[in-house]
Amino acid sequence: MPQTPPFTGQLNTGGYNKNLYQTKEENYPGLYYHDNNLVSGSLEALIHHLVPTVDYYPDRTYIFTFLLSSRLFIHPYELMSRVCHLCMEQQRLSDPQADKVLRKNAPKILQLLTEWTETFPYDFRDERMMRSLKELTHRLASGDEVYRKAVGQMSQGLIRRLTVLSQYEEALVKINATAAERLSALKAKPQAAAQRDLLSICNDPFTVAQQLTHIELVRKPFHPSVILTPPQDGSCFSDHKKASNLEAYVEWFNRLSYLVATEICMPVKKKQRARVMEFFIDVARECFNIGNFNSLMAIISGMNMSPVSRLKKTWSKVKTAKFDILEHQMDPSSNFYNYRTSLRGATQRSITANSSREKIVIPFFSLLIKDIYFLNEGCVNRRQNGHINFEKFWELAKQVSEFMTWKKVECPFEKDRKILQYLLTAPVFSEDALYLASYESEGPENHMEKDRWKSLRCV
Repeated sequence: MPQTPPFTGQLNTGGYNKNLYQTKEENYPGLYYHDNNLVSGSLEALIHHLVPTVDYYPDRTYIFTFLLSSRLFIHPYELMSRVCHLCMEQQRLSDPQADKVLRKNAPKILQLLTEWTETFPYDFRDERMMRSLKELTHRLASGDEVYRKAVGQMSQGLIRRLTVLSQYEEALVKINATAAERLSALKAKPQAAAQRDLLSICNDPFTVAQQLTHIELVRKPFHPSVILTPPQDGSCFSDHKKASNLEAYVEWFNRLSYLVATEICMPVKKKQRARVMEFFIDVARECFNIGNFNSLMAIISGMNMSPVSRLKKTWSKVKTAKFDILEHQMDPSSNFYNYRTSLRGATQRSITANSSREKIVIPFFSLLIKDIYFLNEGCVNRRQNGHINFEKFWELAKQVSEFMTWKKVECPFEKDRKILQYLLTAPVFSEDALYLASYESEGPENHMEKDRWKSLRCV
């Protein structure tokens, strides 16, 4: 019997035992296999393949892959409507007493709905989705206390996840507002704001690396479907809130880079700037040891910004051997070969981990998005016969599934709210302010730098 390819690290979901319903199914017309793997199919056939029957439950990797990719071809609320219709239709064809047969199939239908609500909770912000969900679950739970209880647990879990998503989005707004207020204060009274720096709050690189890891891992409310680029025909429906959460990852990376550069450029004395540089090199090394590659890359990016890299007198006081090793690990040449090797090692460590700390894998997020983008853009969505190219979506789903699995890890480190608050809200210099501070620390060396310095001082 044709199979669906397994994912390493496939997402875990609650509900019924996933092994109870792995029974064989007759092939639907319109599904095509190669080497026992599903490679393409019509949208209608793929939807049929999703819907459980009395004798069949879809493979969980197929459920995730199809729910992820289907939104490129059909809106989630329309898919939910089709699933509900097929559940009802199948029972009417097999038995005139449809509700009795429907309830016989209820455990598998409930498991499918549970996996959908747990993995793609954003979909259920749509009132049409919720309406279809309520109609189907009402039919399933009618007259049976066991199923009524299961439906209640699923609904409560969905409400909790949607509440967490809303709270996370509100927290992002508050953090951005606080950072904006502090930046305004910095512009009004730069000498007062400059009195505070990260080393005055914490001078332990390991602790700072742990708090950076907290920030990376807490960004859990991430809708996996938003990374699929909408097609030109507009068949994928965008969601501003989903996109804003994706942007939050990128904004955090940029903020950390600018924070590193700001902390280095702020001190007036060369000795203090060198001390800050060495501190961030040690923080970056601890991030690498933890498996936090996103913060590591942000720190390296900040230290390579032009206002920092031009501080030659300061760099001459820094022991750069450790920094050179870290730069080599994150070298972009050969498509980030060194980084990808380190990432595979961290992933393997996570799979065989005995402690929660060893499970941490935080990839360089921008590169992950770039990989997925080029995979999505480089392969056609449909084959020449009009069928959906499911081989492409297996690979997309594998990458997204790995990322979501990494994000499920609970951070094992104790929170330090003072450090977290500083990392998230401390004002950072703009690019012009960084250049100005850099020129004030070490004067311009050529005509171009002198001209820029003059123009910045006149602003």
